[in-house]
Amino acid sequence: MADTKKLPSSLQRGRKKVRSTANIGFDQPVRTKLKHRYMADIQTGLTKEQVDEYTRHGWDNRSVAPPSKTVGQIIKGNTLTYFNGIFLLLSVLLIIAGSYRDLSFLPIIIANAMIGIVQEIAAKNTLDKLNVLNAPKAKVVRSGKIRTIPAEKLVLDDIVIFSAGNQIPADAVVVDGQVKVNESLLTGESDEISKKPGDKLMSGSFIVSGSCYARLEKIGEDSYINKLTTQAKAAREGEQSEMIRSLNRIVMIAGISIVPIGILLFYQSYWQQGLELQESITSMVAAVIGMIPEGLYLLSSVTLAVSTGRLALKKVLVHDMKCIETLARVDVLCVDKTGTITENKMLINDVITLPPYEEDATIPAIEELLSDFSAAQKADNITMQAMKDHFTSTSGARPIAVTGFSSAWKYSSVTFQSGAYVLGAPEFVLKEDYHLYQDTIEEQSRKGYRVLVFGKYQGTPDGNELTGQVTALCLVVVKNKIRKDADKTFQFFHRQNVEVKVISGDNPVTVSEVAKQAGIANSDLYIDATTLKTKEDIYDAVTRYTVFGRVTPNQKREFVHALKAHGRTVAMTGDGVNDVLALKDADCSVAMAAGSDAAAQASQLVLLDNDFAHMPEIVMEGRQVVNNMERSGSLFLVKNIFSLLLAVFSIIAGFTYPLRPSQISLISMFTIGLPGFLMSQIPDHTLIHGRYMSNVLLKAMPAALTDFIVVASLVVFGEVFDVSSVDISTACAILMAIVGFMILFHIIKPMDRYKTAIWLVCVAGMTLFLLLFHSFFGITGMSMRCIMLFVVFSITTEPILRYLIRLIRLVNIGYNRLRDRFSERFS
Repeated sequence: MADTKKLPSSLQRGRKKVRSTANIGFDQPVRTKLKHRYMADIQTGLTKEQVDEYTRHGWDNRSVAPPSKTVGQIIKGNTLTYFNGIFLLLSVLLIIAGSYRDLSFLPIIIANAMIGIVQEIAAKNTLDKLNVLNAPKAKVVRSGKIRTIPAEKLVLDDIVIFSAGNQIPADAVVVDGQVKVNESLLTGESDEISKKPGDKLMSGSFIVSGSCYARLEKIGEDSYINKLTTQAKAAREGEQSEMIRSLNRIVMIAGISIVPIGILLFYQSYWQQGLELQESITSMVAAVIGMIPEGLYLLSSVTLAVSTGRLALKKVLVHDMKCIETLARVDVLCVDKTGTITENKMLINDVITLPPYEEDATIPAIEELLSDFSAAQKADNITMQAMKDHFTSTSGARPIAVTGFSSAWKYSSVTFQSGAYVLGAPEFVLKEDYHLYQDTIEEQSRKGYRVLVFGKYQGTPDGNELTGQVTALCLVVVKNKIRKDADKTFQFFHRQNVEVKVISGDNPVTVSEVAKQAGIANSDLYIDATTLKTKEDIYDAVTRYTVFGRVTPNQKREFVHALKAHGRTVAMTGDGVNDVLALKDADCSVAMAAGSDAAAQASQLVLLDNDFAHMPEIVMEGRQVVNNMERSGSLFLVKNIFSLLLAVFSIIAGFTYPLRPSQISLISMFTIGLPGFLMSQIPDHTLIHGRYMSNVLLKAMPAALTDFIVVASLVVFGEVFDVSSVDISTACAILMAIVGFMILFHIIKPMDRYKTAIWLVCVAGMTLFLLLFHSFFGITGMSMRCIMLFVVFSITTEPILRYLIRLIRLVNIGYNRLRDRFSERFS
């Protein structure tokens, strides 16, 4: 039955929860005062009425922060932006000036915002559904029954059952049972700590072995896991992919430059040149609109959101959209054997008895000993589950003491009245006697089997390092089934120049054979990680070997650090508690949903159907995003660089900015916006080379310079030949469109049917708008002088663009050679 106890002062006061603005719209009950607490026993747990009382007063385990943005936050994020504020100001100025037709950019801005809102809401709905399927769950005792519920529905004083692989969702105290806990996320150390009745369990730590009943002491905002999760999410949000960092830099430069340039242009036109208010405002607005890269940033967000949705349909949960790009740039993939190369299930293949057993007739039947040993253990890992399924002929012997499997010391034990027995990795259990059975063990390992030694221990094992003598009785040979399509998956990575590193806690010979069967290149290059004593050893080994066996949890993390120190972009896959540290530190982390809660929460991607064969699809999705965003980004930057150069030239030379806002909107629509979006959906799985910013600038700079040279020259010659500003404006707009289509053709090469269709549709759309709506966009008839100038400069655009492309390419080659020589000289 449930007892009550006096409340601590913090629960008596009844604290109101203060929510930050980031959580507006998130339904979180305000905590109120509790009259008393219920101390339920482990058999009964809390009743429904008691749970309802705790929940009603706000003492549940709901997260402090919402799992994703609310609809209101999405709308706010897509509308209340710096550049939308600039557009609003420009719109007000144009309305004041009476230049209503130059508000043609508004529908595009509104459409861009709506597209962003719709795409984000669609992605949110998809991800929220998948998050519900993959949400952390907990086994809880309520009203005398064991139930599995979402961790956020736990309440204060709930009796929760924890077992290996579970993340502890709230601070608790052990009531019954014994477990080993990994507090690596709290302390940074991977040591396993034994917890007995009365010991505290910190939320954010993970059960490594054993099971227990625990009472929740601190939940929700009070628990360590919520504080830890808040910090982890903040760190994750701060981490930006290369493409996003580059876009942020572009946006920052544009955001800083448009204000002073806009003010100078208006000052020059209105006060120095004496133009009318309307003309001064429209010329300034045209220049500023041209410099704003609002579509580029929006396109990247929409493209990533669409990719996230596509991956969701393939049962891939994306915690962080930016990791899609990161995975596309990965050149080293670290995988575990079990659960990644092989299925997450083991089978007993054989039992090989050894001379000490065969020569001692007093020892019970080996099948019976193994059955008693397995019956005493909990199925808290796949090896022990295989043992319990296979060995069922028990004698009924009752254990005196039991220790679960220790990943640090590689064994588990059971002590009976007749003696103590251990089962574990031969090197760790046999120690100096290992050489006696080495040939037999390695023969099985070379076949790809995992070998465990079962023996009698002189002493009482306590879960720490074995110090006594072990008499080996038999070898238990277990096997994993290679995952279907594993060879195709790893062959794909080999073709894509992605190096695969197999990092496992098993015997390196066994892991090497399994890797060979899975088709992993250079799988014969293996090493026992126990021989790697220093960081320097690891730093050297990661470049020389493919397979690493007998790896400890902390070493996995050090392998990731060493690879990153060599300048590699590292992806890490894992499904167990011992993978968490490495997953957190890798550039991109991928977990299996069937693995531990800890691994799934620490990872950026989760394979919900546990199918590693999805990895090539994820990489291809990332490459499509990056390659297409490079092409689209180049189109956007052409306009931004050209507008910046022309605005500065107009200020220096004392000319009025020649283009109108409506003309900029028309040209942008058909040479940048529409083709940019259509190109972002083209399948393109080409291997990514170079950096995003340099790749985009190399493509954009020749076209931007061509635009600037021909348009600025046309303006100068128009002044010399006394051509009206209206005619010059029309000629500049059409000239800019011609260059836009030329660079579009150049950027999307090589042409195919789809790309040709994009180009022709954009040209046709532009032509149609010029014919039907020319007056609305300020396109007028041109005088003969203007037509002659226009024809001359139109002819010059092609050779100017061609030679600028060659020149910038040569400059880039020369720069790279100088940089490489400089690096070699000072490395």
